[in-house]
Amino acid sequence: MFDRIAHRYDLLNRVLSFGRDVAWRKRVAGHLPDRPDCSVLDLATGTADLLISVYDHSGRVKQGMGIDMADKMLAIALEKISDRNLGDVLTVAQGDAMNMPFAGGSFDAVMIAFGIRNLTDVPAGLKEMHRVLNDGGRALILEFSLPENRFMRGLYLIYFRYVLPVVGAIISGDSYAYRYLNRTVETFPYGTEFCELMKEAGFVNVSADRLTFGVATIYEGTRANLNGGQFG
Repeated sequence: MFDRIAHRYDLLNRVLSFGRDVAWRKRVAGHLPDRPDCSVLDLATGTADLLISVYDHSGRVKQGMGIDMADKMLAIALEKISDRNLGDVLTVAQGDAMNMPFAGGSFDAVMIAFGIRNLTDVPAGLKEMHRVLNDGGRALILEFSLPENRFMRGLYLIYFRYVLPVVGAIISGDSYAYRYLNRTVETFPYGTEFCELMKEAGFVNVSADRLTFGVATIYEGTRANLNGGQFG
């Protein structure tokens, strides 16, 4: 499905979010661990928007790696990285977030934007993220959520159910993809419920940063010091 919409993916993200997706990804950069020379892994990296944004806005990424299962998305990501002359810092490759080819403790931060709900087993995926983080490393998960305010939630659901699928289908040429988006977002756990899933996977200092009236959220969790301490 993602290969089918790859050629319009970035455009649709901007159009359907009214450009807010750019600000949301920039906000993720502020959640990186307070370390110089971070090694960062971006799961379901797609066209590498998050990977590039975090590199641009954090000033702390020494090496960034993105993995995804969609070849056509990765081809666009490689073009963007090459156009920015960032090939010595950022790279992408085909890979499965459920079974990563990395040793435990390999990264200072593991990120995923709008992809966690697509995993076949979310708790197992969170445990895999926890595994590849080093002590004090941080998981950053940007995902859609639902506004708490009833009026805003009503407006949002009208847009999400009736406007977004039509616009997405017209621009992408794929009617299924943006009906799928609506269904997965409305049924996916968010807020406190998702924070509990992160805690069950082993993360500590779990928090949720709600964005734009709560239509998206950045979830943050830290891998504890194996010697028993915790990092803020």
